[in-house]
Amino acid sequence: MFYNLRETQILQNEYKIAILYQYATTWRVIWTDGRPLPKLVEGGVMIGNEPREPRYYGYSVAKWTDDTTLVVQTVGMMGEDRVWLDTAGRPISDQLHVTETLHRVDHDHMDWSVTIDDPKMYTKPWVAMDKFPMKLEDPHQDVMEQYCSPIEMEKYNKLFGNPSSGPGSKAPER
Repeated sequence: MFYNLRETQILQNEYKIAILYQYATTWRVIWTDGRPLPKLVEGGVMIGNEPREPRYYGYSVAKWTDDTTLVVQTVGMMGEDRVWLDTAGRPISDQLHVTETLHRVDHDHMDWSVTIDDPKMYTKPWVAMDKFPMKLEDPHQDVMEQYCSPIEMEKYNKLFGNPSSGPGSKAPER
């Protein structure tokens, strides 16, 4: 359930990175313009002298540690059961601090690692995803929308079938 990773596109300009997630057609912005990570305060974050609300995706800033490694820090997420990070419902609080490391292994491959640090919920930081492999796709590839809707479920079952109703299966006994 982590991130609902399916197809993901990463776009970058001189100020920020946008990560586009195929599932539910969502995105997040990671600032790479040198701004500091917002300071966590009760009820949200401080950006400069301005208090800001917690957000579903939080506030992310990143720095290149070398030519092939980007480290992303995220704070200021809503302390809810289900957020962008994990829809399975692992507990988080408003003190959650996520560190992501994206490392380009070679031209066509990248590893993505994620560490969770939430002192209100966990006794120590833990690795939630370790070197998840990603590969570069053709930049002309059209990424299909994906929503969990009744029409989409019907289409999926027509294309791929329902494994519980396939050949050799039998109806459950009552």
